[in-house]
Amino acid sequence: MERHIVQYHGGVTLLGGGAVEAADLHAALALAPALVAADGGGDRALAFGLMPEAVIGDMDSLSPAGAAAIGPARLHRIAEQDSTDFGKCLTYVGARFFIGLGFTGLRLDHTLAALSDLAQRPDRAVVLIAEDELIFRAPPEIALDLPLGERLSLFPFGPASGTAEGLRWPIEGLNFTPAGRVGTSNEVSGPVRLSLAGEMLVLLPKRHLAAVLAALGLR
Repeated sequence: MERHIVQYHGGVTLLGGGAVEAADLHAALALAPALVAADGGGDRALAFGLMPEAVIGDMDSLSPAGAAAIGPARLHRIAEQDSTDFGKCLTYVGARFFIGLGFTGLRLDHTLAALSDLAQRPDRAVVLIAEDELIFRAPPEIALDLPLGERLSLFPFGPASGTAEGLRWPIEGLNFTPAGRVGTSNEVSGPVRLSLAGEMLVLLPKRHLAAVLAALGLR
Protein backbone atom coordinates (compact mmCIF):
# COMPACT_ATOMS: atom_id res chain seq x y z
CA MET A 1 0.00 0.00 0.00
CA GLU A 2 1.27 3.48 -0.79
CA ARG A 3 2.41 5.48 2.22
CA HIS A 4 1.15 9.04 2.04
CA ILE A 5 3.60 11.55 3.49
CA VAL A 6 0.90 14.20 3.67
CA GLN A 7 -2.86 13.70 3.47
CA TYR A 8 -5.62 16.16 2.57
CA HIS A 9 -9.38 15.68 2.41
CA GLY A 10 -9.93 18.20 -0.38
CA GLY A 11 -7.98 19.38 -3.39
CA VAL A 12 -4.25 19.99 -3.63
CA THR A 13 -2.49 22.43 -5.93
CA LEU A 14 0.79 20.88 -7.08
CA LEU A 15 3.42 23.38 -8.18
CA GLY A 16 6.42 22.47 -10.33
CA GLY A 17 9.32 24.51 -11.64
CA GLY A 18 7.99 25.01 -15.18
CA ALA A 19 5.97 27.82 -16.70
CA VAL A 20 3.31 29.26 -14.34
CA GLU A 21 1.13 32.35 -14.61
CA ALA A 22 0.08 34.07 -11.40
CA ALA A 23 -3.59 34.17 -12.43
CA ASP A 24 -3.59 30.41 -13.07
CA LEU A 25 -1.98 29.71 -9.70
CA HIS A 26 -4.51 31.83 -7.83
CA ALA A 27 -7.39 30.18 -9.72
CA ALA A 28 -6.04 26.75 -8.78
CA LEU A 29 -5.62 27.68 -5.11
CA ALA A 30 -9.18 28.99 -4.97
CA LEU A 31 -10.36 25.48 -5.90
CA ALA A 32 -7.59 23.40 -4.28
CA PRO A 33 -6.21 25.47 -1.39
CA ALA A 34 -3.47 23.13 -0.12
CA LEU A 35 -0.19 24.01 -1.86
CA VAL A 36 2.41 21.26 -2.33
CA ALA A 37 5.56 21.85 -4.35
CA ALA A 38 7.51 19.35 -6.41
CA ASP A 39 11.21 19.91 -5.72
CA GLY A 40 12.18 23.17 -7.47
CA GLY A 41 8.55 24.21 -7.37
CA GLY A 42 9.37 25.26 -3.82
CA ASP A 43 11.44 28.13 -5.20
CA ARG A 44 8.59 29.00 -7.56
CA ALA A 45 6.15 29.14 -4.62
CA LEU A 46 8.43 31.47 -2.68
CA ALA A 47 8.80 33.70 -5.76
CA PHE A 48 5.00 34.09 -5.73
CA GLY A 49 5.10 34.97 -2.02
CA LEU A 50 3.61 31.63 -0.99
CA MET A 51 4.81 29.04 1.51
CA PRO A 52 4.19 25.43 0.40
CA GLU A 53 2.80 23.09 3.01
CA ALA A 54 5.21 20.42 1.77
CA VAL A 55 7.94 19.97 -0.82
CA ILE A 56 8.36 16.48 -2.27
CA GLY A 57 11.03 15.21 -4.66
CA ASP A 58 14.63 14.13 -4.93
CA MET A 59 15.69 17.71 -4.04
CA ASP A 60 18.10 18.11 -6.93
CA SER A 61 16.63 21.43 -8.08
CA LEU A 62 15.40 23.20 -4.92
CA SER A 63 17.91 25.93 -4.15
CA PRO A 64 19.76 26.00 -0.80
CA ALA A 65 18.16 29.37 -0.08
CA GLY A 66 14.74 27.97 -0.86
CA ALA A 67 15.32 24.92 1.35
CA ALA A 68 16.40 27.16 4.22
CA ALA A 69 13.38 29.45 3.83
CA ILE A 70 10.92 26.57 3.70
CA GLY A 71 12.52 24.67 6.57
CA PRO A 72 13.37 21.00 7.03
CA ALA A 73 10.00 20.02 8.52
CA ARG A 74 8.29 20.71 5.18
CA LEU A 75 10.90 19.01 2.99
CA HIS A 76 10.35 15.35 2.09
CA ARG A 77 13.19 13.85 0.07
CA ILE A 78 12.38 10.79 -2.03
CA ALA A 79 15.72 9.60 -3.34
CA GLU A 80 14.66 7.01 -5.93
CA GLN A 81 15.17 7.95 -9.57
CA ASP A 82 12.55 5.69 -11.17
CA SER A 83 9.85 8.37 -11.06
CA THR A 84 9.60 12.09 -11.73
CA ASP A 85 9.03 14.63 -8.98
CA PHE A 86 5.48 15.03 -10.30
CA GLY A 87 5.03 11.28 -10.06
CA LYS A 88 6.42 11.29 -6.53
CA CYS A 89 3.83 13.90 -5.54
CA LEU A 90 1.01 11.81 -6.99
CA THR A 91 2.27 8.78 -5.09
CA TYR A 92 3.04 10.30 -1.70
CA VAL A 93 0.38 12.99 -1.37
CA GLY A 94 -3.14 11.88 -0.53
CA ALA A 95 -5.93 14.14 -1.79
CA ARG A 96 -9.37 14.07 -3.35
CA PHE A 97 -7.97 15.68 -6.50
CA PHE A 98 -4.96 17.60 -7.80
CA ILE A 99 -4.52 20.70 -9.94
CA GLY A 100 -0.98 20.78 -11.32
CA LEU A 101 0.92 23.82 -12.60
CA GLY A 102 4.54 24.27 -13.61
CA PHE A 103 4.90 20.80 -15.11
CA THR A 104 4.76 21.96 -18.73
CA GLY A 105 6.76 24.47 -20.72
CA LEU A 106 10.43 25.40 -20.46
CA ARG A 107 11.66 21.84 -21.08
CA LEU A 108 9.93 19.51 -23.52
CA ASP A 109 11.28 16.36 -21.82
CA HIS A 110 9.72 17.46 -18.52
CA THR A 111 6.42 18.20 -20.26
CA LEU A 112 6.32 14.78 -21.91
CA ALA A 113 7.22 13.08 -18.63
CA ALA A 114 4.37 14.88 -16.85
CA LEU A 115 1.89 13.83 -19.53
CA SER A 116 3.14 10.26 -19.23
CA ASP A 117 2.61 10.38 -15.45
CA LEU A 118 -0.89 11.72 -16.04
CA ALA A 119 -1.72 8.94 -18.50
CA GLN A 120 -0.38 6.25 -16.16
CA ARG A 121 -2.41 7.26 -13.08
CA PRO A 122 -6.11 6.48 -13.52
CA ASP A 123 -6.24 6.20 -9.73
CA ARG A 124 -5.56 9.92 -9.31
CA ALA A 125 -7.90 12.75 -10.33
CA VAL A 126 -5.51 15.29 -11.85
CA VAL A 127 -5.97 18.35 -14.05
CA LEU A 128 -2.84 20.00 -15.42
CA ILE A 129 -2.85 23.67 -16.33
CA ALA A 130 -0.48 24.37 -19.20
CA GLU A 131 0.26 27.67 -20.92
CA ASP A 132 -3.01 27.79 -22.85
CA GLU A 133 -4.95 24.68 -21.93
CA LEU A 134 -6.09 22.10 -19.41
CA ILE A 135 -5.02 18.49 -19.72
CA PHE A 136 -6.57 15.53 -17.94
CA ARG A 137 -6.86 11.79 -18.39
CA ALA A 138 -10.29 10.91 -19.71
CA PRO A 139 -12.40 8.68 -17.48
CA PRO A 140 -14.41 5.94 -19.22
CA GLU A 141 -17.43 8.27 -19.41
CA ILE A 142 -17.62 12.06 -19.21
CA ALA A 143 -20.10 14.78 -20.17
CA LEU A 144 -18.85 18.32 -20.73
CA ASP A 145 -20.86 21.53 -20.99
CA LEU A 146 -18.82 23.65 -23.42
CA PRO A 147 -19.55 26.52 -25.82
CA LEU A 148 -20.32 25.73 -29.44
CA GLY A 149 -17.23 25.95 -31.60
CA GLU A 150 -14.83 25.38 -28.70
CA ARG A 151 -11.65 23.44 -29.39
CA LEU A 152 -11.36 19.98 -27.84
CA SER A 153 -8.40 17.71 -28.52
CA LEU A 154 -7.87 14.05 -27.72
CA PHE A 155 -4.38 12.63 -27.49
CA PRO A 156 -3.71 8.92 -26.86
CA PHE A 157 -0.82 7.69 -24.73
CA GLY A 158 -1.47 4.11 -25.81
CA PRO A 159 -4.07 2.26 -27.85
CA ALA A 160 -7.43 3.95 -27.37
CA SER A 161 -10.86 4.09 -28.95
CA GLY A 162 -14.34 5.33 -28.18
CA THR A 163 -17.49 7.12 -29.15
CA ALA A 164 -18.49 10.75 -28.87
CA GLU A 165 -21.50 13.00 -29.10
CA GLY A 166 -21.24 16.73 -29.64
CA LEU A 167 -18.04 16.79 -31.71
CA ARG A 168 -17.86 18.08 -35.26
CA TRP A 169 -15.64 15.21 -36.44
CA PRO A 170 -16.75 11.75 -35.23
CA ILE A 171 -14.33 9.36 -33.58
CA GLU A 172 -16.37 6.15 -33.84
CA GLY A 173 -14.42 3.32 -35.45
CA LEU A 174 -11.06 5.04 -35.08
CA ASN A 175 -8.11 3.31 -33.44
CA PHE A 176 -5.98 5.93 -31.72
CA THR A 177 -2.27 5.46 -30.97
CA PRO A 178 0.52 7.98 -30.18
CA ALA A 179 2.41 7.02 -33.36
CA GLY A 180 -0.70 6.82 -35.52
CA ARG A 181 -4.15 8.38 -35.32
CA VAL A 182 -4.53 11.24 -32.82
CA GLY A 183 -7.48 13.55 -32.24
CA THR A 184 -6.20 17.12 -32.08
CA SER A 185 -8.32 20.20 -32.82
CA ASN A 186 -11.80 18.74 -32.85
CA GLU A 187 -14.69 21.18 -32.36
CA VAL A 188 -17.69 21.23 -30.05
CA SER A 189 -20.97 21.05 -31.95
CA GLY A 190 -23.33 20.32 -29.05
CA PRO A 191 -23.41 18.80 -25.54
CA VAL A 192 -20.29 16.63 -25.36
CA ARG A 193 -20.43 13.05 -24.16
CA LEU A 194 -17.34 10.87 -24.44
CA SER A 195 -17.09 7.12 -23.91
CA LEU A 196 -13.43 6.16 -24.13
CA ALA A 197 -11.31 3.08 -23.57
CA GLY A 198 -7.55 3.27 -23.17
CA GLU A 199 -5.11 5.93 -22.08
CA MET A 200 -6.55 9.09 -23.60
CA LEU A 201 -5.80 12.68 -22.60
CA VAL A 202 -8.32 15.48 -23.13
CA LEU A 203 -7.09 19.01 -23.86
CA LEU A 204 -9.29 22.11 -23.54
CA PRO A 205 -8.71 25.86 -23.22
CA LYS A 206 -7.81 26.60 -19.62
CA ARG A 207 -10.76 28.94 -19.03
CA HIS A 208 -12.88 25.81 -18.53
CA LEU A 209 -11.16 24.67 -15.31
CA ALA A 210 -14.30 24.89 -13.15
CA ALA A 211 -16.39 23.11 -15.80
CA VAL A 212 -13.85 20.29 -16.08
CA LEU A 213 -13.72 19.77 -12.32
CA ALA A 214 -17.53 19.67 -12.25
CA ALA A 215 -17.62 17.15 -15.11
CA LEU A 216 -15.14 14.96 -13.23
CA GLY A 217 -17.36 15.11 -10.14
CA LEU A 218 -14.82 17.15 -8.14
CA ARG A 219 -16.94 20.22 -7.35
